[in-house]
Amino acid sequence: MKLGFIGLGTMGTGMARNLLRKNGSLTVYTATQEKRRRLAAEGFDIARSYADLEDCGIIFLSLPDAAVVEKVMLGEGGLIHVLKESGAIVVDTSTISPDSARMIASAFEERAGAFLDAPVSGMKERADAGTLTVMAGGLREAFDEVRPYLDMIGTTVLYMGASGCGQAAKMINNVAYDINAAGIAELLPLALRLGLAPEQIGAVLNSGSGRSYASEYFIPRILEGRFTDAYPIEKAFKDLTHAEETEAAEEVDLPMTNAAAAVFRRAIEEGFGALSKGGLIRVKEEEMGVLFRRKDAE
Repeated sequence: MKLGFIGLGTMGTGMARNLLRKNGSLTVYTATQEKRRRLAAEGFDIARSYADLEDCGIIFLSLPDAAVVEKVMLGEGGLIHVLKESGAIVVDTSTISPDSARMIASAFEERAGAFLDAPVSGMKERADAGTLTVMAGGLREAFDEVRPYLDMIGTTVLYMGASGCGQAAKMINNVAYDINAAGIAELLPLALRLGLAPEQIGAVLNSGSGRSYASEYFIPRILEGRFTDAYPIEKAFKDLTHAEETEAAEEVDLPMTNAAAAVFRRAIEEGFGALSKGGLIRVKEEEMGVLFRRKDAE
C-alpha cells in the first residue's frame, strides 16, 4: 500500500518517521523547501503538490486546526479533487471539532473515498517513539483497513464509532487534562501562601491522591522555570473552545470546563499564551506575589 502524509510539524514528523521505518516508504508533502530537503535526506519520497499523492491508498494528515484541514481536504486543488472516486482513505490525526470532522467526512465520502477522524494523544516524545493513543471515528471498514498502519504510530488504537467520535473522545480527554492543569496552576501558589515549600508540596501531589498526568508532567518543569518545552496555552485553548461550543449545542451545563476555559483565557489575555500549560501558574504567582521554584532556579 502506498502511503502519503501531509503536515510534518512537531507531531507529524514523529508519526511520519515511524511509518517510513515500518512501512518501508512514505510520500510526504510539506510547503517548506528546507524541510523538503531534510526529509529527502532521511529517505522520504517528496510530493511537490497534492496531485503527487493521487496514487496513495492511504493519506495521513497532521495539521494545526480545522480551517487548514478543511482547505487541504475540500479547498481548490484539495484532496477531494485529487482523489475523486479513488476510494482512498484519509486519516486525519489533527485535533478539530467533532462537527468539523463530520462535515468534512460527509463532503469527502460523497465524491472521493473515506475520511477517518483519528486524533492522537501523547506529546512529541510519544509521537517519536510510536507509542501514541489513537482515537478513530468513521466507517468501520475503513478503520479496519488502516488499522495496521495506525499500529505503526500508536500502542493504544481504539475505534470510537461514527464520524466525529474520534474528535469527541480527544476533546473529552484534553479537557480533563486542561482542568487538571488549571487546578494545579491555582493551588500551587496557594500552597506557598500557606507556608508550604515548593518541592515538598510537589512531592505530596505527585505521590498522593491529587496526582495526575498534568501534575507529574508540569510540576518538575515549573520548579525549574521551564515553560517553553510543550504545547502552548494559546493553541491548547481550542479544546476548551470546542467543549464550550458542544456545551451550547447539547444544551448542558459544564461548570468545571467553563472555569478551566476562564483560566486559559486569562493567561492568554495577560501575555502568557506562548507558554506551555505549566505557564498557567504565572497568573496566580503574580497575583499572590509568590514563585513556585526550586531555590537554585529562582
